[in-house]
Formats: sequence, C-alpha cells, structure tokens
Amino acid sequence: MKNKALGRRILVSLTLMATTILANPLVVQAQDAAEANAERLGMATLLPPILAIILAFTTKDVILSLFIGVFSGAYIIQLASGVNVLMALVTSFTAVVQEMLDALADPWNAGIVLQVMAIGGLIALISKTGGAQAVAESLAQYAKGPVSTQLITWLLGLLVFFDDYANALIVGPIMRPVSDNIGNSRERLAFVIDATAAPVTGMALISTWIGYELSLISEAFNMIGQEVNTYGFFLETLPYRFYNIFMLAFVVITSITLREFGPMKDAQLRARDQGQLVEEDSHVETNDQVVEEGRKGSIWNAVLPIVMLIIFSFVGFYFDGRQALLAEGGSEIVSILENNPLSFVAIRETFGASDASLVLFQSALAASIIALIMGVWQKYFSLSDGIESWFDGMKSLMSTAGVLILAWSLSSVMGSLGTAEFLVSQLGTVISPILLPSIIFALGSIITFATGTSFGTMGILMPLAIPLAYNLDPGNSQLLLTTSAAVLAGAILGDHSSPISDTTIMSSMGAGSNLIHHVRTQLPYVLTVGLISIVFGYIPSAMGVPVWVLIPVAIVVLVVLVYFIGEPINVKDSNNIYQD
Repeated sequence: MKNKALGRRILVSLTLMATTILANPLVVQAQDAAEANAERLGMATLLPPILAIILAFTTKDVILSLFIGVFSGAYIIQLASGVNVLMALVTSFTAVVQEMLDALADPWNAGIVLQVMAIGGLIALISKTGGAQAVAESLAQYAKGPVSTQLITWLLGLLVFFDDYANALIVGPIMRPVSDNIGNSRERLAFVIDATAAPVTGMALISTWIGYELSLISEAFNMIGQEVNTYGFFLETLPYRFYNIFMLAFVVITSITLREFGPMKDAQLRARDQGQLVEEDSHVETNDQVVEEGRKGSIWNAVLPIVMLIIFSFVGFYFDGRQALLAEGGSEIVSILENNPLSFVAIRETFGASDASLVLFQSALAASIIALIMGVWQKYFSLSDGIESWFDGMKSLMSTAGVLILAWSLSSVMGSLGTAEFLVSQLGTVISPILLPSIIFALGSIITFATGTSFGTMGILMPLAIPLAYNLDPGNSQLLLTTSAAVLAGAILGDHSSPISDTTIMSSMGAGSNLIHHVRTQLPYVLTVGLISIVFGYIPSAMGVPVWVLIPVAIVVLVVLVYFIGEPINVKDSNNIYQD
C-alpha cells in the first residue's frame, strides 16, 4: 500500500510539473523534431523514463510502470500540442496503443519477440525430453560449488559471444538448474549472465554488433575529413573498453572469493540461510517441463538442438548478411564476397550486415523442429503433445514479450520528445581533454540507462565524440582511441543496468529472476566497476598513461576493493553444499 500511494503521489506531481513546464503550444514536426523538442520541452523530456524507473522499483510491477512511462510521454506530447488536460488523457491512451502497434510492426522488434518465444518453446522441448536435467547432472560433475558453477557460467558467456540476446537466452536455461542445485541465488546467476552478454558481444571480433559499431566509427571520421582503417581502429579500441574488461574481471574476482556487498550479499545470504533462491514476493516465470517419471534423458537431447541453433545462427548470419551486402552493391565488398567468400573480412562484414533478429528466430525455429523430432522419435511425447509443450514454452514468455514491446514504445516516445538530445545538450560540455573520455562515458551511461537502447546512444554520441577528441588535441591518438572506446563502453554500462533494456530483461528471464530484483542487486556492482573505469581507466588514459599499465593496476584495485567492502559468505554453514 505504501508503494502504491507513493506511486500515485509521483504520478500526480510529475503530471503537474509537466503541465507547468510546457509553455509552448506546439511540438515541432520537422526533420530535426527531436532536437527542437529537446530545446522547447527541456526537463519535461526526462519525465517518462524517470517515472517508469521510479515506479518499477517502488511498485515492482514492470509492465504497469512501463505503460505509465509511455502514457506520460504521450501525455506530454498531447499537452504540448495544445490539447486540453482532460482530452489529452483520451488521446494519450490511443497514442500509447499506436506506439505499441508500431513497436510490434517493426520487423526487427517482431523478430526479437518471435526469437524469444521460439527459444522459450525450444527450452521447453529440451526440458520435456530430460535434456536440461541431463546437462545439469553432467555439469554438476564439474560445478560442485558456487565458485566452479559461476566460473562455468562465465565461460559459457564468453563462448556464446556472437549475440547478446542469444547469450542470455542460452546460458540462463542451461545453468539455472546447476546454479539452483548448489543454492546460488537467481539474482547472482542473472548478474553473471548479464555481465557476459553485451560486454562480450560488444568486443567480439565477429558479432551482430560489429557492423553497426564499424559504421559509426567510419561516419564519424568522415565528418572530420580523415581516412582510417575502420576495423583496425576498432581493434585498437579494445584495450580501452575499460568497463567491459573490468566487469568481466569483477565477475571472476567475486566468484572466486565468494565475497558480496550491497543487495547481492543479502540475496546470497537469503538463498543460503533460508533456502529461498528468489524472494517470496517475486513473480518469476519459467518454462520448466516435467520429464516422465522413470525415464532419464540424454545429454544429446539438449546438446544437439543447442549446437544446431548456434550453427544455424552462424550460417544464417553469413548468408543473410551476404544477401544484404550484394544488394547494396559496394564494389569492394562485393569483390571480397565473390573472390574470398570465407575470408575473415567477408565473415566479419556479413555478420555485421545481417538481420540478427530474423536469423535467430529462424535458427530457434529450426532447432525446435530438431528437438521435436528427437522427442517423438524417442517416445517422450507424441507429435501433438510435443507441439503443445512447445507452445506452452512460448506462452510462458508472453510477459517478457509484453515488457519488450512496452520498453520499445517508451524508447520511441522518448525519441519523439528528444530525451537523449536534451541530455547531450545539458551534460555534453567539456573543459579539458583529460575529462573528455570520462564525460563521454558517463553521458553514454546515463542516456542508455534512461532510454534502454545502447545502439541509440552509440549513434548519438559517436559523431560527437570523435570530432571533439580530434579538435581538442589533433595529434593525440590515445585520446581519440580512449574517447571512442568510452562511447561504446558507456552505452554498455547503461544497457547493463537499465530496467528497460532488452538485454537486462532477457538476462533476468533466462536466469528465472525477478527483473527488478536483478536490477537492484547488480546496480551497485555496475556503478562500482564504472567508477573504477573512470578513475583508473579513462582519466589516466587521457593523460597518456599506457593501457598495459592501467588494466593490471585496475584489476588489483578491484581485488582489494572486493576484499575491503565485500563480506565473505560463510560456506561452511550450509551442509557443505557451497564447497567446491
């Protein structure tokens, strides 16, 4: 009741604030509408994400919070367009419906929803044939305690490097029963998965991100009239992705030492002392299926469909991207595809140009058919029962699909309001080249946290960051590398911590954790690693300190910090199930 009352007070206060702020009668509908609206609406552009995030934490109802966030954004737009306060309530509702329809009508978004649901159906079939249980029993031979379990989860996250969505949806269901068996909290599992999703994919030499990242770098250098080997520059930025590197190291450090702090410590103690892997008030959906009693599944019932999912994905990325590149007709890349179709450059370019959402849906569907055939062939179920189980697995993720659609709708509304542009205009001023990477990193984190889109943040900041670094100190190549890397790393920090980020949503779903509890427990860790990235990464790097000095020093600092503020979980007080 207290949370609901607080939510009502926040809603009333922000509505009155929005009405007061909006003095201009019209929202500009020109090509530069976002920039113009950012200037005209000012602080009001921040109300939708602030409202959605605050309500999500206070009410713990993500769908309602996102809906109110979208509604508030539409309401601001209606008020700014001259609609009266009461009529705006009606028109805003219809606008929200239209935003949701537009979000689902987008081919990329539709592919993501279908991909999530198809993988849900696949996992249900794998569980029904006992494959998931067999994998858990097999991994249990190596994952005998929290240290080995978390390190294996971390390693699997590195191996599924090609796409952050696939990472969250594959690693979570595989490791969840293993993690549950040793008494690990679902929040901790979700954190390890999330920390090896976008941070890994964003740095992978071949991934569904790389084409977009390379295009942004190329366009930014064209703006300053400089020619650069784009992929070579991308490779040079990798050591400067301090947040990505330090977060991966942080997961290993906390996994080995079993030291936790903040809400994560409370979650781990709750799981250990009370046996509650999730909080009692958590609403968590899983698609676990019960195997017929007396039958033992084979590990191949899980391994083969998942391996085929990965193979289909790789093949699909290549041919879908190849078709797109050939259609564009760039002479150089066409020549490479025709003369050296399996070269590293060809594979890199095709992966970057592919429609990852479509390919992953197709791959999940094909892998599901394989799992269905295997289950029918081994007489775990009839064809009709198998299809019903597949749809049950899909239906178990309907709420996840709803959260994604509302998150995209909120992002669209904020795009119309100019939320990101307003943040850039307010926070983007720099005084010294030494502070430029840190400010860009912090700005990218804030924008992505507020909007939930790392790609959108990269697209906004990269054209600003490279010209700024070049003009502030034209001969300083390390400043240019550090600033460019700060854009990409800052976007990932925000993506890693935002409750409206699709990767965060999928990580919590894959781990079987409540979304808000996942965000609340991992946020102190994200902020800690982000602060270390600035103090021991971006600031000294902008001063010219070599990166090979900064990385080991920062990792040592992380170790000392974990030992200083972290509290060890007493692994001897729970029937030794925590011992490796």
